[in-house]
Parts: sequence; structure tokens; C-alpha cells
Amino acid sequence: MGHILGIGTTHSPPLALPDTGSAAMFKQALLAPNADPRYRDPANWPAAMVAEFGDDDGATSSRKHRARLIENFRAQRRMIDAFKPDFIVIFGDDQYENFREDIIPPFCIFGLDDDFQSQPWSRKRYAEAGNAWGEPNDWTFKLRGHRDGAKVLTTGLIQQGVLMPYAYQTLHQSVLATAFTNTLAYLDYDRVGFPHPIVPFHVNCYGSDVLNSRGSHRARLLGDVARPAIPDPPGPSPALCMDIGAKLAGIIAATPYRVVLMASSSWSHAALSTNTARMIPDHASDRKLLEAFKTGDYAYWRSRTTAQLEAAGQHEVLNWMLLAGAMEAQGRKPVIDDYAETYLFQANKIFASYPAR
Repeated sequence: MGHILGIGTTHSPPLALPDTGSAAMFKQALLAPNADPRYRDPANWPAAMVAEFGDDDGATSSRKHRARLIENFRAQRRMIDAFKPDFIVIFGDDQYENFREDIIPPFCIFGLDDDFQSQPWSRKRYAEAGNAWGEPNDWTFKLRGHRDGAKVLTTGLIQQGVLMPYAYQTLHQSVLATAFTNTLAYLDYDRVGFPHPIVPFHVNCYGSDVLNSRGSHRARLLGDVARPAIPDPPGPSPALCMDIGAKLAGIIAATPYRVVLMASSSWSHAALSTNTARMIPDHASDRKLLEAFKTGDYAYWRSRTTAQLEAAGQHEVLNWMLLAGAMEAQGRKPVIDDYAETYLFQANKIFASYPAR
């Protein structure tokens, strides 16, 4: 009988940048062409936002925020090491990395080689700005895939009527997508090595906008983005994600595997939230989602629509929908390990776990 450890985490890109990166991104947003001019005057900010900005442009808050996130990742790494998984399934969004004009599936399971190497700092953002560890641009992150596990999950889903795409190599770039690379870099923040095999599970969280924005959260802040007369097709719905998560839990239960199911994303992203003029995270929507999550009110999660998630900038919560569906099927409620709410640092971070039975 299979065993599952559930984990919810984040792959927040600012954490991979040097310490000044988080505060700098907020200041860049204030100067963006399409920024709401109200936010350029601190007199219009909520009191908590003023306090977070402080008298040093958010530098002190940024250091505290970073330290808080790092400690959460260390705690999650200890959970994983103690569980001793056969492999980790990471639900992560594809930000115009593998899902491009030639193929945009709703999902894709990646069966990577047993030894997979990635150079995350070769990507433009980090090559130009550097990284939090001061590692060279050609630093190689040595990882392990679990192709057999990917085959078992994909086969099981197809046999249950899910037309699940799969792949054995990345497309368009040699590095793993940001959602996976960053998550693993943070879980190995102290650089002791990451021995646990992974199965990346790509999700088209950006749906109709993945091509228009080319995967950029900030595309609409920085300039006009052309929209076709007929929108591109949407990504998978929240309910569909939860249904597939439930099927995955059943498939794993019928195997001898010990599996971590890990959802990786922050929740409402400021630059994506039309509810908050794309300048701050949608705290109201996140809090409602969090309360339902705490109490195991999965019906509320299942009732969310694509339009509601996208208006709140919660596009990437689809990754968590897969985890929630798996845990709903097992009748399990999460432990909220931390909820890091912020005004300045782009997105609210939730760290949650479902300890293995």
C-alpha cells in the first residue's frame, strides 16, 4: 500500500535573487507604465503596507521575510528526509517554458533521467542580477528523476480516462521550469545535496494568457499586451485539477511507493490581480481560500472558477488544487505551518503539510 506526504510550498523567484531583490521588484512595479497612480503616493497605502516599507524602502522587512521563508523550507526538507520518499511529485506551473506555440497541454508529467543536471542561473534574470548564493552562472544543480514512477502515474491516469500527456525531456530549454528548479533550490538552501528523485507535473496555470504574456507575471504592468479577438483556450479548471489529484491519490495507494505530493506556488500574485489594481496581493481572496483550506472545506475550493482565480491573481493555485483533490479523496485536512502575508513582496506565501498516516 502506498503512502503519501502532502506538502504545500512556494517557488517565489525573489528568494533566489540577492537580498535586495524583493524590495526592488516592488519599487519597479510602482514605476511601471500601467501602475495604478494611487499607489505612487504612500498616503494611499494601507497602514500595514506603510509599516512593511518602513524608513528604509522595505530593506529590513525584506531580510525578515527572506529568513522566515528559508526556515520554512528547512522545516519542509526535514519532513521530506524523515519520510524517505521513493519520489516526489511536484505540481508546478509552466511559464512559457515548455508550453509554447507548438504544444500547450493542460498538464504534462515529466519522466526525467535518473541523473538530471540543470543550470538555473544561466537564465537571463539570474545571469544579470546574480543569485542569493553567489553561485556562478554555470553552477550545475544535480538532480534525480524517477521515470518508472512517472510511467506508473501516467499509465494509471490514462487507464482511468484521463488523457495525460507525458514527456521524457524538456522542450525549448535545457533547465527545468522555474516552479521546479526554484522549489528544489530552496529545499536544498544549505547546499547539502538533494538526493530524492522527482517527477515534475507541469500545469498550464496561465491558460488563455500564457502566449500573450509569454509567462510573465508583470507583462500587463509593464505595457499593453495584445489580446486576440478570440481568446486562446483556457487552462484546466479548478474542479478538473481536484479530480485528477483524487485519481492520483488512488493510483499511489495501490502501489508500494512512498510519495510526496507537493504543490509549489505562492497564492495571489500582485501583478496578476485585477481585484487589487495589480499592485498588491489580494489578501481578502487569499484569506477566504485559506480558511476553507484549514477546515477541509474542499467544496469551496472546488466551486472556484477560472475567472475568480484569475481576477484574484491566484492563477498558480491550480497547483494546490491537485494537492487538495488528492487529500480530499483521503479525507485529510492540512496543518498550516505558516502563512506569510505581505504587501511589498509580490505574493502571499503558504506553507502547509499533510503528515503521512
